[in-house]
Amino acid sequence: MNPTASRPPDVSDLDPRPRWHAGPGSDEIRGIRCPACGHVAAYPWPSCPDCGGPADPATFGPGGVVWSSTVVRIPVPGRTPPYGLAYVDLDDGPRVLAHVVGTADPLPLGTRVRLLGPSDAGDPQVEVAS
Repeated sequence: MNPTASRPPDVSDLDPRPRWHAGPGSDEIRGIRCPACGHVAAYPWPSCPDCGGPADPATFGPGGVVWSSTVVRIPVPGRTPPYGLAYVDLDDGPRVLAHVVGTADPLPLGTRVRLLGPSDAGDPQVEVAS
């Protein structure tokens, strides 16, 4: 019997949050871009989830635009309310869910934001771009 065949996957492989890349002077999210259909994803898929073709590694960010935003006002483990969340369309990239730093108010749609890197808990973070 092959001892690695029944080995459980590495926990980091199971984390659904985007992977980070420290870029020059900013943070970026690692993902894929399909050269055939143009699909982008914020996750390291082995192939394009749309067309099934090969996917090229890509990085996205640090800028983006708020697509939707809300404030969470109920306590959940590891989070102290109120805190803002926003879906952000990264420039030339995918949409990601991120914690908003610096305000507990919802951000207006279309607000320019920039990635700050992951929080201590590993969550994507953004702040309003200056």
